Amino acid sequence: MYEYKVVPAPVKGIKAKGVKTPEARFALGVEQAINALAADGWEYQRSDVLPSQERVGLTGSETHWRTLLVFRRAIAEAEDTIPEAVPARVEPVLTKAPAVTAAVPEGDGVAEAAPEPDKQPEFEEGSEETRPA
Repeated sequence: MYEYKVVPAPVKGIKAKGVKTPEARFALGVEQAINALAADGWEYQRSDVLPSQERVGLTGSETHWRTLLVFRRAIAEAEDTIPEAVPARVEPVLTKAPAVTAAVPEGDGVAEAAPEPDKQPEFEEGSEETRPA
C-alpha cells in the first residue's frame, strides 16, 4: 500500500553558479524539489497540469493551469496487526425432507359448500360471546 503527496512545481528558476539560461535554472529548481522529497523517502511519480478556478473581482473567475508534482512512498504495515479474517461462505446443505402426512388435507381437495345435515356442530361450554354463531 502507498501514500501519496502532491506539491506544486516551482514556478521560478534558481540562480546557481554555472547555470545561465532560464530553462536550466527552472530545471535546477524542479531537480532540487524532487531531491528534497526523495531524501524523506518519497518516490517521484509524475507531474500533472490541472485547471484551477480562481475568483477575479467580485463576480468573475478565471482558469489558471497549475503544474503539480506527484510522489509516493510505501506505508509500513505493522507486523503485529492481523488482517481481519473474511468469513467463509456457508453453502446450504440439501437434505431429504421428512414425509409430512399430517399437514396434508384429506379428501379430494374440494371444499364443501355446507356442512352435512346429520352432523351437529360441537359447542364448548362458556359465554355466548365465545360460542360460534
